[in-house]
Amino acid sequence: MSAIDIARNYIRAAQTGDQALLARTVSPTVVWHQPGANRFSGTHRGLAAVGAMIGGMMEVSRGTFAITEAQHYMENGDWVAISIRFAGEREGARLDQAGVDLLRIQDGQVAEVFLFSSDPVQEDRFWGQ
Repeated sequence: MSAIDIARNYIRAAQTGDQALLARTVSPTVVWHQPGANRFSGTHRGLAAVGAMIGGMMEVSRGTFAITEAQHYMENGDWVAISIRFAGEREGARLDQAGVDLLRIQDGQVAEVFLFSSDPVQEDRFWGQ
């Protein structure tokens, strides 16, 4: 399976909530770099920590947070960059912006994730402290 195939499986699992596919696609020792200066920002280590962070995002957004588009999968060795769009709603506030997910693929799984947001200030306001 190519790095792009693995990245597509990661996005598919994230968009559909397929936990079994996510568990097969993401390394149990994944290192996740969440951007910004909000309650979810920072480096999260391990699938359990990443799952807790995403669970918190789903709780805050009342299940509305989602990757709404994923295009332009670009591979460079072990790295895949994906241009995405993500959105969510919370208490009358709307988050809807472009971003980039940068994945490092190792041993057939996503081993490291760097996320980039087109409007980090808006994202920080949305997630809050």
